[in-house]
Amino acid sequence: MKTLNRFIVLLLLVLVGAGCNSGNTKKALSHEEKMAGATRSESNGWILVHLEGTPEVIGYQHGYLLAKEIIDLRGAMAVRNEKMTKRNWDFYRDEAFRMFWRKMPAEYQGEITAIAEGVNAKLGEGSIDVKDMIAINSFLEMADYYVPWLEGQEAPKPAERCSAIAATGSWTNDGKIVMAHNNWSEYLIGARWNVIADIVPEKGHRIVMDALPGFIHSGDDFNINSAGLIVTETTISDYKGFDSTGTAEFVRARQAIQYASTIDEWVAIMKDRNNGGYANDWLIGDNKTGEIARLELGLKNQFLEKTKDGYFIGSNFPVNEKLKREETTWDSLSPVNSSYYRRLRWDVLMNENKGKITVESAKAFMGDHYDMKRKQEVPSRFTLCGHIDLDESGAAEYSWSGAFFAAGAVQSKATDGNLAANMQMWAIMGHPCGMAFDAESFLAAHPENEFQREYLIDMPARQWMLTDVPPGR
Repeated sequence: MKTLNRFIVLLLLVLVGAGCNSGNTKKALSHEEKMAGATRSESNGWILVHLEGTPEVIGYQHGYLLAKEIIDLRGAMAVRNEKMTKRNWDFYRDEAFRMFWRKMPAEYQGEITAIAEGVNAKLGEGSIDVKDMIAINSFLEMADYYVPWLEGQEAPKPAERCSAIAATGSWTNDGKIVMAHNNWSEYLIGARWNVIADIVPEKGHRIVMDALPGFIHSGDDFNINSAGLIVTETTISDYKGFDSTGTAEFVRARQAIQYASTIDEWVAIMKDRNNGGYANDWLIGDNKTGEIARLELGLKNQFLEKTKDGYFIGSNFPVNEKLKREETTWDSLSPVNSSYYRRLRWDVLMNENKGKITVESAKAFMGDHYDMKRKQEVPSRFTLCGHIDLDESGAAEYSWSGAFFAAGAVQSKATDGNLAANMQMWAIMGHPCGMAFDAESFLAAHPENEFQREYLIDMPARQWMLTDVPPGR
């Protein structure tokens, strides 16, 4: 009898515990429930997606809506990285996961895991995994920053990426902020940089940004958030330095735009556990105050400047002499230093346009073809709208590039205070000047690039469009 009574008591305890736990167990969402707030549309070469919900829901929506594009991008990244660094995709999968995963906040672990789940739901189980997604998201800091540091290179050559401007006060037509940016990349990758994501997370601010498929951050960093921040950047040329114990740049960039409401808050997040990966001159605007800032974020040196009446420009040159001396091998006298000549062009344009800068003039700047080295109008490596594929100078930072390297400005964005208040921007996919790139013709003229054939794609001539991502519910 005692044994029976003891069994009954234990059974009751188990049943009571099960009842308590059942109240805490979250009901698994169906595919339809996860996708209820998501949309995808396409226009002028862009894929516009609206994502909303918890990290797991946002990730699933992202992966499902962009599944084919994510798989395609993984292939292009693998080709680029192996050619550039002689290290295969497994190396990047394993090293990025080892270095970054445990340091990521749980919400981004959940989002990235769910992106893989969404891809697999669309294309079949086993199509992709979390390691792939970490390698994709850390693409910008692994090959150009981590690998040179790992190999002990004294003079690594992170690529010259992007031209950008932020202006405010007496420099703009209405005194409000104007910001614009064009993305310089190898066409192998940049022709795929065609996502505009409108993200409404469970916590933090709404974000509108351009991105590569699968990125939880923008990557080339043109962001607007609902707290009034507008952010972009250009990389620091010839930068050296990496801290493998720090937090991934892609994690900090996403945190900053999702949670910061002021310039100082944004800067604090970016500086916290900075790993030196993807070192940039960041341009930040606060639409609430009209203030703009430039944060030059090195590993050893960080410099913040602010103004409510002025401008900041970017074309991949280091600004501060101490950072330039201690953390770069940048040489303004180099005959193939595009960043120097583009800086000269920015100075001319600013002097010519003080008090007249609008979003329309910023769009024109992004497609500018005046070459300050050659003193003529010619699309080249030295113009704000870069066309390295048309220039015999090639891309000196890549040992495998040679002359007429398939890289340059691959897309552009521009906004102002009025548009940013409505979470809108102008955007053009492809060269900001509207010039087309034909992959087949390029490969025929430059057969040394045959290794790119599977993934090198056209960039047709397109027009600027005003973005408006269709909402979900």
